[in-house]
Amino acid sequence: MNLKILIAILAVALVAIIALNWILIVGFAKSVNCKYTKFTDVLEEMHGQRFQSQVFQDLDSEELTSVVQYLRQKITVRLVNCSEALPSDNYIYMIELHLPPKSEVLKFLDKQESQPRREARAVVVFGAQSEPNITEYVVGPLPHPTYHKDISSQKYQNLSFQARPVTGFEYKTIIARMGLEKASRVIRESFGLDWETLIYMDSAPRGFKAGDRETWFPFFRNMSGLFMHPLGFEVLIDHSSTNPSQWKVKQVFYNGQYFDSIEELVAQYDRGTVRKIRLHRDPSDPDYASVKPHVQHKSVSPLQYEPQGRRYSVLYNHVRYFNWQFAFRHSTVNGLQLFNIQFREERIAYELSVEELNSVYGGDSPSLMRTKFLDVSYGIGKSVNELVRGVDCPYSATFIDTVHFSESENPRRIKNSICIFEQNKQLPLRRHYFSWNTPLSYGGVADCVLIIRSASTVANYDYIFDYVFHHNGVIETKVHPSGYALTTFFYEGSLLYGAKLEENVLGNIHTHFLHFKADLDVAGTRNSIETKDVAYELKSVPWRDDQKIYVATVKKQILETENQAAFRAGTKMPRYLNFVNQDLRNKWNHYRGYRIQVVSFNPDSVPEEIPEEKAISWQRYQLAVTKYKEREQRSSSIYNQNNPWNPAVYFAGFIDDENIQNEDLVAWITAGFLHIPHSEDVPNTATAGNGVGFYLKPVNYFQTDPSISAEDAVYIDSALDVERCENNPVACTPEYATCIPYFPDFTYGTD
Repeated sequence: MNLKILIAILAVALVAIIALNWILIVGFAKSVNCKYTKFTDVLEEMHGQRFQSQVFQDLDSEELTSVVQYLRQKITVRLVNCSEALPSDNYIYMIELHLPPKSEVLKFLDKQESQPRREARAVVVFGAQSEPNITEYVVGPLPHPTYHKDISSQKYQNLSFQARPVTGFEYKTIIARMGLEKASRVIRESFGLDWETLIYMDSAPRGFKAGDRETWFPFFRNMSGLFMHPLGFEVLIDHSSTNPSQWKVKQVFYNGQYFDSIEELVAQYDRGTVRKIRLHRDPSDPDYASVKPHVQHKSVSPLQYEPQGRRYSVLYNHVRYFNWQFAFRHSTVNGLQLFNIQFREERIAYELSVEELNSVYGGDSPSLMRTKFLDVSYGIGKSVNELVRGVDCPYSATFIDTVHFSESENPRRIKNSICIFEQNKQLPLRRHYFSWNTPLSYGGVADCVLIIRSASTVANYDYIFDYVFHHNGVIETKVHPSGYALTTFFYEGSLLYGAKLEENVLGNIHTHFLHFKADLDVAGTRNSIETKDVAYELKSVPWRDDQKIYVATVKKQILETENQAAFRAGTKMPRYLNFVNQDLRNKWNHYRGYRIQVVSFNPDSVPEEIPEEKAISWQRYQLAVTKYKEREQRSSSIYNQNNPWNPAVYFAGFIDDENIQNEDLVAWITAGFLHIPHSEDVPNTATAGNGVGFYLKPVNYFQTDPSISAEDAVYIDSALDVERCENNPVACTPEYATCIPYFPDFTYGTD
């Protein structure tokens, strides 16, 4: 045979063999897919608490609709759609789940008594009355309501009509009543914009005393990152009347100058007695505050996946993860909340929730000079938005929709607004390398955790809310702010109030304060507060009579009253603050307990003599413990923002020196940080280093660390075969990690 032909045949055969081998390898690999357990397929009997968790489950669309229909039939006044309602109208502002009293829920959970009635909380504004008012109703039983009860006076010490939240339609009407068209030429010459394109921002408080309802509105350029494009133009309007025709512009702020009206600004502008702005932008100018990527993608980020399927399960609002189980809901007002949190079938906490998000600003423009935002007023829950796979949450996370009814005629479903996932934090939960004895050995546990997360965007700021569950019985509650810092126009002397971020742009100083509720039930509801700290005692040295040393000792105390357990801001707080059950001890005779460990960088709060400080009186305390009361469920309200001088909920009034020994107790925790914007806040603020919250950590609650029984524990004995998987599951990674994970198609913003 011709040598060339033989070589050609061999070459073709070799290529065929290689191709076949590749096909077989790839085909085999692709045939082995990771087996995922879909959470909707989990049998209900695996969720022993599933039906009990229904008591905390949010209202669905059908239940919300039934409440609307019932109220329209039973309330003997005309109800206008909130999205079109003026202050002089009657309208339903909000509907959400009304939580039953804790005592009734515990009878249902622990004693198998009948389930409490399922009810709704409905906020109805009555503007078309001789005495306009806000009324809160309990409506039930659901899904077929037959009664409604006014609970306003039971919940609030004061509920004035002017305290009602500003609706979207009221904002729209305010802007229409300003008469900005009268300043169209001033706006066009100053900013190169048509007046209709200006974007407004809110500010608060709305005045200086109870009954006031006047707001400064700063304006921004309508472009990406608009919060970084202030114009130095602001308008104050009084909208306290129920009749919009009586609303009136009281002041105008333009380039650092004040005018009594739009007309006065225009007149002085035309006379040439005004310092003018010329702040034009060419359409081709790059947007320094845009979050659009500046480079093309050349690589992809790492992905996490579960080679043997999810190790947690979710059924409706009930979650199980190894020893953990809990119920969750997503309040329209407060956002993500957890209930009936159990470890090894024992309740650790009845409720964990965010109570309020507060920002206090400083500046030399009228809108931020005294602004103190209370985000509960805007609805932390209804401000939630869809989470993005692979960025906001791992790509393979479990995503859950939420449903809210607020300022609308119909319920609104927000897709993928909660995510749940397990994560290997790539940090040992605990470890030790034994080198003092032979053979050498190693013991450790991977810190795999379960996280439930949501994110809300309240105007310029985004907040990421996490509850994190560790295998050693520890719970983390943490919040990471992101989004945009608020800015104002830069003037001479503005650096006293922040930092320059761009030409004509000041990033304004502000504080972030967050308030949390932790209703712990440690081995039952009869709890006390034990504090522990270090004290150094001077002692003689036993083996040297001529020497003395300071020895660290444990200083502990059982607190007796609420006043003792209210730790003022700026004062020293005990390093250990434990919820303990004095009736139960571990085998070493220590009280079984859980410690609250706060992670915070609290700045100074506003002085108490400021009249509106009453609305945020919880900031007076780093931490406070009170006796559980049904009337003291929330530390703030949707009404505190607009009547801070006489707030509907005055938290400082919760602390009235009651006994807190062997009682059902609640901890109220303040965390926060100071934010002086800097150039790295452009385009917007990063989460790294800004997370605050608290840990709940077992202290003598268990006999040993419960993570000793975790499936992620590893033990390596150098005298044995280190590749054996019996005590070292990591050694088998090449075997169980050969499957191909299933990643669903990326979607966003679609039904």
